[in-house]
Amino acid sequence: MKKAYSANNLMEAQIIIDLLEHAYISAKLLNEHAQGGLGDIPFTQAYPEVWIVRDEDFARGQAIIHTYENTPIVTDIVHCLACGEENPHNFQLCWKCGAGLEIISCRTKTSK
Repeated sequence: MKKAYSANNLMEAQIIIDLLEHAYISAKLLNEHAQGGLGDIPFTQAYPEVWIVRDEDFARGQAIIHTYENTPIVTDIVHCLACGEENPHNFQLCWKCGAGLEIISCRTKTSK
């Protein structure tokens, strides 16, 4: 068993676990409850850790984690032509009025 990732929080650790399990890589989450001990233990030892169970899966797991870490954050938005509301780029219907967002010409890009 090898340590593959040290996460900032439990949600991020669970995302990594899910990605690995989707690729049929068995992984375990350690330090799941260690954040309750902050102050008594150093904070760096309280981070949730993802460990890959089978050593032969480690390289493939590292590749999956590398892809996750280097995936760009998409911040495209779509303005609804019916009500003008901003919607995330992956929505097909406006969250406010329910109108279709299929017109590509109204897509704009914002930066973070």
